[in-house]
Amino acid sequence: MATFDDFMKLDIRVGEIIKAEVFEKAKKTAYKLFIDFGEEIGTKKSSAQITECYRIDELIGKQVLGVVNFPPRQIADFMSEVLVLGVYANQGVVLIQPEKVVRKGDKLG
Repeated sequence: MATFDDFMKLDIRVGEIIKAEVFEKAKKTAYKLFIDFGEEIGTKKSSAQITECYRIDELIGKQVLGVVNFPPRQIADFMSEVLVLGVYANQGVVLIQPEKVVRKGDKLG
């Protein structure tokens, strides 16, 4: 079982998707996301397998939650720096978002 202290080690922040591209070299269908996490953290990249539920044009400006303190992970020729959080639903991965618009970089807690 994970402990509360384990959960508190995760730095989960709100970011805004500012750019998205088809990730052609990924083994599984995915997008390259460029996410602005505000002044303190800046813009980070992520590979996200969310193509079943989202088109690129509807991702821009969307707020998402991401784990910003995992080590970067090489995926094909792309360095994924954050883990974007989503729910594995019947229709595909659905992104986790704040209910209301909040500041970029706000922390989940």
